[in-house]
Amino acid sequence: MQRHRSRRLALAVGVAVLPFIASGAAAQIVVSANDNKQVLVDGVTTVAENPAPDTVTIIDLGARPPRIVGEIQAPNSVQGPPQNVAVARDESFVLVASAMKHDPADAKKLVPDNRVSVIDLKASPPGVLATVQAGAGASGVSINRAGTLALVANRADGTVSVFTISGKTLTAAGTVDLGNPRSGPCHVAFLPGDKAALVTRDGDHKISLLAIDGDKVDYTKQDMVGGIRPYSLDVSAKGDVAVVGNQGGGLGDTDVINVVDLKAHPPRIVDTIAVGQTPEGIGMSADGAYVAITVMNGSNRPRTHQAYNDFGLVKVFRIADGRLSPVAEAKVGHWCQGIAFSQDSSLVAVQCMVEKEVQLLAFDGKELRPAGAMKVSSGPAGLGGAAP
Repeated sequence: MQRHRSRRLALAVGVAVLPFIASGAAAQIVVSANDNKQVLVDGVTTVAENPAPDTVTIIDLGARPPRIVGEIQAPNSVQGPPQNVAVARDESFVLVASAMKHDPADAKKLVPDNRVSVIDLKASPPGVLATVQAGAGASGVSINRAGTLALVANRADGTVSVFTISGKTLTAAGTVDLGNPRSGPCHVAFLPGDKAALVTRDGDHKISLLAIDGDKVDYTKQDMVGGIRPYSLDVSAKGDVAVVGNQGGGLGDTDVINVVDLKAHPPRIVDTIAVGQTPEGIGMSADGAYVAITVMNGSNRPRTHQAYNDFGLVKVFRIADGRLSPVAEAKVGHWCQGIAFSQDSSLVAVQCMVEKEVQLLAFDGKELRPAGAMKVSSGPAGLGGAAP
């Protein structure tokens, strides 16, 4: 484990929130990981020249209005699902995985990274406690509810890294081989009870079940196939379902999300619904009643592309009896990434890379309405909060 002190950033971010949001809500920490290495140039993801360091922004989504409470430097990448951030359930620390870094031999190129930063959220100011090494292309990361184990999906080498947790210290405890180095594991999420996990694989279109016994994690070879390139994933706190977003073929066609029945043995896909071009981030409400999806909607394409739209979308679906039904949608910015509900489900936060904003939408169970935005120092690319 490599230990180092992080350099602190002066906080220079703006917050603009409409006045209808009342004050007095309970605190809720969510963390935005921001990428300065890659920018969108007319629909082409481009490596930035001489970029500033990547950053991590700490947000109190429970405050009214929501507010930024800190920002530090730590490596991050927009490549991979925007679930490369995992906050401990007691909100004492956060893990941020970095999938890509600059090629030491060519600053105009990126190569797979394997770093996971351990950030102390209780320090004043917050800072990086340690950096641990996962596998190549470290992407989605999760912490179990007991706070004793972390899993990291290694997209570039077809594995999942296992770490034990003691306090705020991570120790490598093994690697799960998924049997295909090109399986492209994107995100891995614990199931309630901490005895199993699901991992999405966009390289071979599978969703796989992992078995967990203490710090031993095994691939069960029980797989599901629900769509093309399964990517983001979230699990209901009630333990009844998971929802998976599929990136699709990337040609402008409508893509889908799946519902996984977690009460079935083994889990199986029971519903599929179309959502539009390229579902990116997924976030479920704390009560498990709703799921919110960021949809690229062609906003990350060249303006001349036939599938281009000058806005992304956020869509909210109701979950009942393992089935999805549409509730609301709203336009957001461009190349939007992670998404999260406030604990009371009255607010949805969504990251928009081009605008360098965490945009806010008020939700009343029927409609989504614009509710302001929080500016961050670089493109927000990963978003996570503590499991309910």
